[in-house]
Amino acid sequence: MENNQYIDIFIEESQEHIDNLNSNLLLLEKDPQNKQIIDEIFRSAHTLKGMAATMGFENMNKLAHKMEDVLQEIKNEEMSISPLLMNILFKCVDTLSEMLELIARTGEDDISIEEIIFLLSALNSENVKEEVASTSVKDSTDDIFSLNVYEKDIIKEAVKDNYKAYKITVYIDESCLMKSARAFIIFNSLEEFGDIINSYPPVEDIEEEKFGNSFTLHLITKENKEYIEKKLLSISEVNKVEIELINVDLGEEEEKFIEGISSLKSQESESIKKSQSNKTSKSVRVDIDRLDNLMNLVSELIIIKTRLEGLEADNKNSETVSTIEYLERITTNLHDAVMKVRMVPVERVFNRFPRMVRDLSHELGKKIILHMQGQDTEVDRTVIDEIGDPLVHLLRNSIDHGIEMPQERLQKGKPEQGIIELKAYHEGNHVIIEISDDGRGIDIDKVKEKALEKGIYTAEQVKELSKEKAIELLFKPGFSTADKVTDVSGRGVGLDVVKNKIESLNGSIEIFSETNKGTKFLIKLPLTLAIIQALLVKIGNEKFAIPLNSISEIVHKKEEEIHNVQGKEVVLYRGKVIPIIRLNQLLDTEKIPNNGNLVCVIIKKGEKLASCTVDELIGQQEIVIKPLGKYLTNVKVIAGATILGDGQVALIIDTNNLF
Repeated sequence: MENNQYIDIFIEESQEHIDNLNSNLLLLEKDPQNKQIIDEIFRSAHTLKGMAATMGFENMNKLAHKMEDVLQEIKNEEMSISPLLMNILFKCVDTLSEMLELIARTGEDDISIEEIIFLLSALNSENVKEEVASTSVKDSTDDIFSLNVYEKDIIKEAVKDNYKAYKITVYIDESCLMKSARAFIIFNSLEEFGDIINSYPPVEDIEEEKFGNSFTLHLITKENKEYIEKKLLSISEVNKVEIELINVDLGEEEEKFIEGISSLKSQESESIKKSQSNKTSKSVRVDIDRLDNLMNLVSELIIIKTRLEGLEADNKNSETVSTIEYLERITTNLHDAVMKVRMVPVERVFNRFPRMVRDLSHELGKKIILHMQGQDTEVDRTVIDEIGDPLVHLLRNSIDHGIEMPQERLQKGKPEQGIIELKAYHEGNHVIIEISDDGRGIDIDKVKEKALEKGIYTAEQVKELSKEKAIELLFKPGFSTADKVTDVSGRGVGLDVVKNKIESLNGSIEIFSETNKGTKFLIKLPLTLAIIQALLVKIGNEKFAIPLNSISEIVHKKEEEIHNVQGKEVVLYRGKVIPIIRLNQLLDTEKIPNNGNLVCVIIKKGEKLASCTVDELIGQQEIVIKPLGKYLTNVKVIAGATILGDGQVALIIDTNNLF
């Protein structure tokens, strides 16, 4: 069967299971006794194994299968959870992730797994396993507690009809080559004179040889203990048999307790099934290209709506006016609905960070706790796709530069464990992402020293450099305060890449730092990159759009209010001296006489302000951003273009680059 049509679904679902494995292994490391987490990890590995086998990816299937074997032993309490075991399981997940990436690129899972299979096999050896406590001393009620309420009822009814219930443990010879076949013969022999209620491990695992050299089962029969023992020992390769008569005369209180537990478990599984079925029925996977196409169609509809609004101004027919107003309401609602469909929680990006922080802190010998908040904050998927790498850079920066070594922290009177906080929340039409640590903070003197060393500033300029200006130097290409280059940092390619990426998304980044208290990076991103509110202005005879979220205010100034400081034009605005940017000079448009009156659009980037001069204000409008194409990618001041209602093209000004 041709599997190409299923490959996308396989990749997407496998990625979800790999993410689950990663997050659950991190939880297991903190809480090794939690059976639910172990079950969850086992389920993910089991599903991956089945999916890989169906799609014909042998290596992935083999690795997931081997991983499942180890997890089964953990479930059976035949193996203890140790740091070595956790590291090997994490290595397995990394290998599965690499395989999935290769499958997405080439359609093959051709990655060597011999080493990791060897490590997993080594875990099965006796010296790694936890010694299982002797089972010889057991209370008779233990047998009944391992049966569920229905099996208990079966035994009770059988005892009333003069049957006996036995717990039988069979030990098979270690040299036995086909344990599952031997177990099959044992089951058949017992079923000739009795009924097997259940077994441990389950029958499916026994058939697949997922058990050691023994298994246990519960049998109902009229035969006596000696007869059963003789029958079983007559089968070759059976070394030993332990048979216990089950006592079913439990007190009323114990009976209620067991029934209560069973009903609770069944209720819990029912509620899980219900919630899962609800989730399944209420969601559907949609190809991203389809969503993009839908967005483009809504964008075109908004352009036509704007054009109709222009015609409406010339038309005095009241019915036409009300129809266009109704169309506008529907278009706005449709736009909001499409935007909501495109929104995805930042959790999709955040989920990969706990594992990264764990690995890096181990590598650097630091103790770090990562606190995450606001994972359900939603952002447009185009922003989500781009924001992952900058956040990785900033977290690595906090781990390497920010958080001190445990000994150094103790000397400073801080707790041994450093804390990194990752927060996301909405603020108006923006999403704010904060990354903060309680580390050593930015050493301003060291930054100034490096600036002098690299020849960015003279000794005189460095003396006068403010803290804010010094911190800004960290965003310069090739600038790093690290004394030596490591695998984690020191090459000076981190923060300038982060800044460029965030600004390409029409966002901004700021740094706040206090020595020995920590550093905070604050990223501000637009909710969407496709349709925005903008101010249309005229510069010369051409129309331009300025994104509304970057405008602070519009003021009118006289030419005589403009001053010259160190050869640059500035103006006083609310007690602050801010630079003047004459857009007609910058954009090379025709100069229109202004009679000494200037229309100034005050733009902002974080805490910074600047005043842009324009010739005329047209008004606020919802615009659709269209890319300029690859030939115009290096035009820094222009972020894109939009089509206006009259069919004209207006360029969108990138205010971040004006600074």
